Amino acid sequence: MRAPRKAAVAASLVTTLVLSGCAGAGAIGGGGSGTTITVAIVSNSQMADAISLAPSFEAENPGIDLKFVSLSENEARAKITASVATGGGEFDVVMISNFETPQWAENGWLTNLSEYADATPGYDEDDFIPTLKESLSYDGSMYAVPFYGESSFLMYRKDLVEAAGIQMPEEPTWQQVADAAAKLDNPAGGVSGICLRGKPGWGEVLAPLDTVINAFGGRWYDEDWNAQLDSPEVEAAVQFYVDTVREHGQAGAATSGFSECATQLSQGNTAMWYDATSAVSVLEDPSASNVVGKIGYAKAPSEVKGDNGWLYSWALGIPTTSEHPDDAWKFVSWMTSKEYLNKVGNELGWERVPPGSRISTYEIPEYAEAAAAFGPLTLDSIESADPNNPTVDPVPYTGVQFLTIPEFQDLGTRVSQQISAAVAGRISVQDALAQAQQYAEVVGKTYQEGQG
Repeated sequence: MRAPRKAAVAASLVTTLVLSGCAGAGAIGGGGSGTTITVAIVSNSQMADAISLAPSFEAENPGIDLKFVSLSENEARAKITASVATGGGEFDVVMISNFETPQWAENGWLTNLSEYADATPGYDEDDFIPTLKESLSYDGSMYAVPFYGESSFLMYRKDLVEAAGIQMPEEPTWQQVADAAAKLDNPAGGVSGICLRGKPGWGEVLAPLDTVINAFGGRWYDEDWNAQLDSPEVEAAVQFYVDTVREHGQAGAATSGFSECATQLSQGNTAMWYDATSAVSVLEDPSASNVVGKIGYAKAPSEVKGDNGWLYSWALGIPTTSEHPDDAWKFVSWMTSKEYLNKVGNELGWERVPPGSRISTYEIPEYAEAAAAFGPLTLDSIESADPNNPTVDPVPYTGVQFLTIPEFQDLGTRVSQQISAAVAGRISVQDALAQAQQYAEVVGKTYQEGQG
C-alpha cells in the first residue's frame, strides 16, 4: 500500500527537524552509579504519575538508574524523530504513537519487543486490546507497547441536556449533535453549545475533523492516490464542522485544542465536547473538574458511516541504537505491565489509571467501579476502531484520524492551517479546501510515480 520511498522521506524530515532546532527538554533523575536508562517521555499527567512512581522500579532494579527527558507533545515528536532517525543514540526508551511505530519499524529504527515480551513471564502481550496491538505492530511483531490507548467519543452535560428536553442517543448522528448544540447554546449564560478543536496541527483540529470527514463519506485519496479534498463529501463535512463551531462553539475556536476544550467542559463553560476518550482523566477528577458525575458519554457521531472513533496510543519503544536494550526493556515492561496499573490505582487513585491499553484493566473491580460511566464505552470504541478500513470508499492508506504515511506530518499541518483559518473566518471553506487539495496533490503524485 505504501510506496517504497520511506527512507528518503524520513531523511528529509530529519534534516528539517535538526535545522529547526528541537530543544526544551527537562531532565529528571539519573546520576546514580548503575547503568543509566534515558527515557524520552511526553509531559502529561499520566506520564508525570509514572515518573513519580519510578523510584520503586529503581529500588527493585538496583543496577539501573532512570533519567527522564520530559517534553511537550510537539517537542517530543520533533526531538525523538530527529534522534531516532539519525541514529543519535541519546535515548534508550522513547514515547511514540501508533503513527510512528509501524513506519519506524519498517525503517529498522526500533527493536522487536515481541521477542522480549515472549521471554518475560506474566507480561502477557495478548492482553493488549487487539486493535491497539495491531496498530503498534509491523510484520506480526510489536515494536512499541502501549502505555495508554484512546478512541474518541461525545461528552455532554447530562443536566443541561435534560433541561433542554433533548434525548441524547447512545449513537448520535452529527446532525443530531448540531441540533443539540443549537438548543444548548447559551451565550448570555456563558455556556457554548459545543467545543470542537480549531487549533492548527495534524494532531489538533485534524484529529476530530478527519473522523467527521470519514463519517460524511469523504477520504483524502482514492485508491490511485488522486487527492479528494475538494470532493463534495469532504466539502460537506468541513463546512458542517466549521459552521457548527462558528455558530454554536466556544469563543476563540481557531486557537482551541484538546487542553482548551478540556478546560471549557470541566469548568462548566460548554455543554458538549467531541474528543479523546482520555479526557475523562480531567473531567472526572474532583481536583480539576467542576462537573464530576454530570457528564454523559456517547459513541463518536455517525452520518453516512458509523464507528468513527479514532485510535491512538502513547507507547514505549526501544531504538535499535540503545546500548542497553535489556535494561531498557525491564523499565518498558514495568511501566506497561498489569502490576503497574494496579500500583497506580492503589497508590494514586483508580481514576488515574492509564486507560485503554489492557483488556484486564476493565476486569479490575475497583477500576470498573471508578470507570462505570465511561469505561465500557471507551473499551468498545477502541475495539471498534478500524484503521485498515477508515472510510466508506476504499483508500490506499491506513489510519482513522491520520494517514500512516511519513508525509502526513507536513501535509496534515499545512491542511490544518487552512482549516483553522476557515474556523477563524479569515477564508471560506471552499478556498481552504482548494489550497488543501493542491498540497495533497503534490504528495499523491509522488506515490503515483513510485507505483509507476
